[in-house]
Amino acid sequence: MTEIPRRAVHRTAKLASLPLGAAGRVAAGWGKRLVGRSSDEISAEFSAKTAEQVFAVLGQLKGGAMKFGQALSVFEAAVPEEMAAPYREALTKLQSAAPALPAKTVHRVLAEQLGRSWEKRFASFDDVPAAAASIGQVHRAEWHDGRAVAVKVQYPGADEALLADLRQLERFSRLFRALIPGLEVKPLLAELRERMVEELDYRIEADNQRAFAKGFHDDEHIVVPRVVASAPKVVVSEWVEGTPLSATIRDGTRAERDAAGYLLSLFHFSAPERTGLLHADPHPGNFMTLPDGRLCVIDFGAVARLPEGLPHTLGVLSRLALEGRSEDLVELLRRERFLGQDTDLDPQDVLDYFAPFVEPMGAERFRFTRSWLQSQAERISNLRGADFRTGRFLNLPPNYLLIHRVTMGSIGILCQLDAEVAAREIVLRWQPGFAAEH
Repeated sequence: MTEIPRRAVHRTAKLASLPLGAAGRVAAGWGKRLVGRSSDEISAEFSAKTAEQVFAVLGQLKGGAMKFGQALSVFEAAVPEEMAAPYREALTKLQSAAPALPAKTVHRVLAEQLGRSWEKRFASFDDVPAAAASIGQVHRAEWHDGRAVAVKVQYPGADEALLADLRQLERFSRLFRALIPGLEVKPLLAELRERMVEELDYRIEADNQRAFAKGFHDDEHIVVPRVVASAPKVVVSEWVEGTPLSATIRDGTRAERDAAGYLLSLFHFSAPERTGLLHADPHPGNFMTLPDGRLCVIDFGAVARLPEGLPHTLGVLSRLALEGRSEDLVELLRRERFLGQDTDLDPQDVLDYFAPFVEPMGAERFRFTRSWLQSQAERISNLRGADFRTGRFLNLPPNYLLIHRVTMGSIGILCQLDAEVAAREIVLRWQPGFAAEH
């Protein structure tokens, strides 16, 4: 029915290969130490090789393994580009390669979720899916009142695969720490589990979408389609036509690219204050430009819950880095658990690591380019560089996981757009803690 491997033995064997490979590398490391290689060199190589295997194995599975891999990909800059690039490519293929469910199966799910008389709720229903996602597919239909609607149907078995993978991945939590020694893995996995399980219940996604639609109602810049009906494995919302962001990335004009970049940035920074939520799936397929110039946003399964808006700490960290206040920066990082209390890092090294990332906020307008992003990835993934050593001892507190994912994903899209954006203006307006304190 789908490409989600559901046999527990098959999935467990794939995931179980991870610690076995890691054990082999540890043994090899002892051998290299005997012939004179430094422990730092061996540790860096072990981290890179483990990341390579983790990414390769996760990339072969759907369900929870793939979703965990997507979340883990925010750390991919910690490994060399030649390892991360094939992993990104594998995930992209997986996201787009899901086979369409047979019409009979779709109808069965609709009957289970919307009732046996589900057909009466629609004036028409297209059995050929209009789009596919990691755990479901979307059909175009006409609601009984004449409205064009999008009907999202979850793949049968997606929940079983997701939960099985999460159980296996939690057993291997020690292994993932090899990627970044400073990372507190167990609470991070717990946060991932909670967010991923939410994605299985489309009623939660529908509630998220309703909150966004209310927060951006009649907005002059952003459009969120309204929800028409929802059930645990089906959600129906208004159909919207527009130019996909991927098309703008491919052949948009300079003005179209800049406008899309501005609106994407505005949406992500303003949403937490306006809705208490952060859209946590920054993928070009989830955004489109409407004929009137507004940005339409879809797919609200993954969100970060921020009832108080964006964390004040992030604004302060960005400002301290821009102002070059290395000692204050390290003190705040320790207080907020981004650095362990006993981690001995030079404050200047920490500042050097962060400063280039906040560069876009220091100028009135900043041009996001692929070359700029590649230079950042190369800088922090150079196994022999100071930034790689610094980055390996930084921790990501669980409550910042999705924020970090959105930030990295959004920056990636901005660089694909080659957009010039008034980022500082947006951050000053919507990011608490960024404006200078008096």
